[in-house]
Amino acid sequence: MQPANALTPPVPGILGRIFGRKPAEAGDSRVPRQRLRSIAGSSAADRAAELLSAPSALMQLSHAEARTVVAYMRPHKIPEGQTFIREGDTDDTDFMLLLLDGEVTIETIVVSRTAPITVSVLGPGSLIGEMGLLDGAPRSASCTAMSDVRCAILTRDAMNHLLNDEPRTAAKLMMAISLRITQRMRENQDKLKLYAQLTQAMNEEINDLMPL
Repeated sequence: MQPANALTPPVPGILGRIFGRKPAEAGDSRVPRQRLRSIAGSSAADRAAELLSAPSALMQLSHAEARTVVAYMRPHKIPEGQTFIREGDTDDTDFMLLLLDGEVTIETIVVSRTAPITVSVLGPGSLIGEMGLLDGAPRSASCTAMSDVRCAILTRDAMNHLLNDEPRTAAKLMMAISLRITQRMRENQDKLKLYAQLTQAMNEEINDLMPL
């Protein structure tokens, strides 16, 4: 992870607020060893590697592999109250964040509602936006910082550099991200089944109370 003071001047708009520079500049020609030297002594990098390699992260990355991944990420701070991802966004979607400190609310608009509902609250160690990292599709939910947040950002451009430099580590990371997405989809499927069962039970009760 490059030191925060090493970032180039920010570009305008949401891209500048999040990345601090254009995605095309996220990776460079430095070899992995030089990248690792660039994060030596960084407390943010140590924190990110610790979270990525923790058993609860389900990443199956060794600490050394986690530090390699972190060397391709960049630190960023998000102030309390800022919505840094908006549902339906189609621009600048090819990145994910690893939360280091702070909490983020995930909100979405559901059918027949105009105000968003809170889906979940995420804390340190959580990944946000990993689906966008893989496919760049429009964002499926909005993310707002509940407190001041420290995070590490991985762009698709940086992922491509990681693939070129350390393909084995990159493959493990992509597999872990895919497994997390699959797990989330299975959880959503279970919720849909429960919702269908509740709906059926309510309909049966209504039919009992209001016989034809």
